Amino acid sequence: MLKKYILLPACIGLLAACIIIFIHDDQVEDLRYALASWLYPALATHNTPHGLNRSLAHFSFADAAEQAAPAVVNIYSSKLVTEAPNRWFDSPQMRRYFRFEDMPRRQRLYSSLGSGVIVDPRGYVLTNHHVVAGADEIIVALQDGREVFAQWIGSDEETDLAVLQIKLNPLPVITWSTMDQLRVGDTVLAIGNPFGVGQTVTKGIVSAKNRSGLQLSTFESFIQTDAAINPGNSGGALVDASGELVGINTALFSRTGGSQGIGFAVPAAIAQKVLNDMIQEGRVIRGWLGVFTQPSGPSAIGKATSQGLLIAGIFKSSPAMEAGLRVGDVLTHINGKKIHSEQQSRQLIAYYVPGTSITLTIKRNRKQMDVDLIIGQRPTLKHDP
Repeated sequence: MLKKYILLPACIGLLAACIIIFIHDDQVEDLRYALASWLYPALATHNTPHGLNRSLAHFSFADAAEQAAPAVVNIYSSKLVTEAPNRWFDSPQMRRYFRFEDMPRRQRLYSSLGSGVIVDPRGYVLTNHHVVAGADEIIVALQDGREVFAQWIGSDEETDLAVLQIKLNPLPVITWSTMDQLRVGDTVLAIGNPFGVGQTVTKGIVSAKNRSGLQLSTFESFIQTDAAINPGNSGGALVDASGELVGINTALFSRTGGSQGIGFAVPAAIAQKVLNDMIQEGRVIRGWLGVFTQPSGPSAIGKATSQGLLIAGIFKSSPAMEAGLRVGDVLTHINGKKIHSEQQSRQLIAYYVPGTSITLTIKRNRKQMDVDLIIGQRPTLKHDP
């Protein structure tokens, strides 16, 4: 019994100690590399363990942060507001009985902070629309200490993104991710300026993809992450383990105002389209049908449907009206792709170039039919900074 429970484990431990003592340093590094590659496949970017950066072998993301952080900037915006000396004077009740137009008014400077990402060597910076909305003055501060006034190029409220431009040389530029498929569970870093304390890097994973229905913007297909995102992180970078941009941090879900492990970022593909359209067209170009839809099922007009979206309204002179669609039709497929939700159909149509011919599959009076339609251009609002 003593031999089984004491001597055998002791012998095994002694043998293991001998192997460790006599093993060569390179072999130790090989073992460490093998373990690192097994635990973090994204870090195994070199063909040989001897080419692996020592920090990566210790599971550090310092190289990714070093590559991306210089291109992440702090954004300080300010807005001059003229208001009554006391908000009590501006209440609807007081205005109903008194006239305060001639009363001296005061001016107050409201400031806000956020983050941004330099995404083009010409000085274009991506950030969130809500970071710079209504701003009279925008200052961009780089990691190397340089500060410069930024020019507002345009905003897309429907994705909560904005494009700025700064005139500085040379500029650090972040690398767009070339990953075709970001996966749930992939390691990501959030880089920004939370609470104005200065540039900060937090680590997490991709918790979910294609999050929608959050009522944060019109077009929602967010990357959800548990990397800590706090006020001030808005507009900052979400990067992968290689330091490449996979998203623009936009919002956090919180009951207290602080990070609770649920943050959202606009995917890089959407951000890149907004950037390119803003630079080339001055606004984002999206496809449009011109219909109001609602989930299928027992509807307000008494029709019961089993799938697709019920067309509840149609804009006059819209592509839908010109194609002959009617209120009460049920949209089931767009170019052969089955429709499950309003958000999905809106996203699909938006990505078509206006003028593109598509085929809609609908149900009308329980009969299935195809309708050919020419995509129109979605109306957009012009926004000032």
